[in-house]
Amino acid sequence: MSTEWGPLAPLIGEWEGEGGLDSAYSHLKGEVLATPYLEKCTMKPFGPVDNGDQHLYGLDYRTAMWRGDEENPFHTEVGYWLWDAATGEVLRGFAVPRGITVLAGGTADADANTFTMSATLGGERYCIGENTYLAKNASTLSYEVTVTSGAAGWSYDEISLLRMKEFDEPFHHTDHNTMKRVG
Repeated sequence: MSTEWGPLAPLIGEWEGEGGLDSAYSHLKGEVLATPYLEKCTMKPFGPVDNGDQHLYGLDYRTAMWRGDEENPFHTEVGYWLWDAATGEVLRGFAVPRGITVLAGGTADADANTFTMSATLGGERYCIGENTYLAKNASTLSYEVTVTSGAAGWSYDEISLLRMKEFDEPFHHTDHNTMKRVG
């Protein structure tokens, strides 16, 4: 694969992770649960995308996650991961069908095997958008993901800081998984 995708190049392909762990508040049980999940993800390369003098290469991605023997995924995302070689900027823009969008970003070297992207609610550059219900009941104050790639695949660790009516202090919702190539 060409180096135009910088640190995103190792993520190109079809992936599956069976060891995911979602630590989140369960409204059904009224408590925080650490729930294992299966994830399936596709990352399709595209580019360049030219914005004047800017030249981006990216990955069109879709991911879905299932707990136990659920027929329907409990979480899905669609979006783009982008690389700007001139600035060393790495971006992840995605939407979740709960009424939330995120544009997270950071910087990395082209050959980095670990990088971090983040966003904040109301952020000037990297930001989170959410619908009225979420703003009132489970507002995402910040989002951060660290991605590490290697010979066996790649992994991620995510932390979303939520302001929830169930807690006096912001709640740390975490997700992590290790993805193995399946195609």
